[in-house]
Amino acid sequence: MSNGRKSSYRAIREAAYEANMEIYRCGLIVLTWGNASAADHDAGVFAIKPSGVAYDELSPGKMVVVGIGSGEVVDGESRPSSDTATHQRIFASFASVGAVVHTHSTFATCYAQAASPIPCLGTTHADHFAGPVPVTRHPSAQEIEAGYEAATGDIIVEHFRANGIDPLHVPAVLLPHHGPFVWGRSAAEAVENAIALEAVARIALHTRAIGEAVPPIPDRLQRKHFQRKHGSDAYYGQPG
Repeated sequence: MSNGRKSSYRAIREAAYEANMEIYRCGLIVLTWGNASAADHDAGVFAIKPSGVAYDELSPGKMVVVGIGSGEVVDGESRPSSDTATHQRIFASFASVGAVVHTHSTFATCYAQAASPIPCLGTTHADHFAGPVPVTRHPSAQEIEAGYEAATGDIIVEHFRANGIDPLHVPAVLLPHHGPFVWGRSAAEAVENAIALEAVARIALHTRAIGEAVPPIPDRLQRKHFQRKHGSDAYYGQPG
């Protein structure tokens, strides 16, 4: 193993650790119900939280390094998260994704358990997600019994490809009766998207409580708000 690769493992371990601790600090995690990972596509690996370990026991060195292609543990002393195969499938299929976050945050999970997309009702949502946050199909009985976590990742990829959804334009998805998976180009971006997802889910739920027939945001306004923050013509924030 080269020094460069060892250095790369340290970097993704630190990124994965910080992402896991941030989603915990932000209240998106209860007990050990969630995990975050960070990838190095050039090295072909990602680092992920060890399975079932309490957050106050975590450290960068406890993150487990897994091969993106193989799904096998490359480096680490602990068993990786039980959701590792789902993360692996997302990384293997979407080279633009540099980190994945999985939570059971309350409001996003409410939509997931209802097997309902989170509708884009206003500009708060449109600033982060280019349209509704989708919900995938249910896994089949065979998918549940054999390779459930890998099948979950395959179902996510299948949904985005079949519906022509850019994973960086809608960096989140709901698994029916389960919960959300969220991602980004970096660990920090994935965490930010997980925070945004919970916020827009909460806002949408309260909005529909006020008016059940509230329509989605008009397409033109939705596109304007997304494009002013994302893409080559974005003008939100400071240059560079």
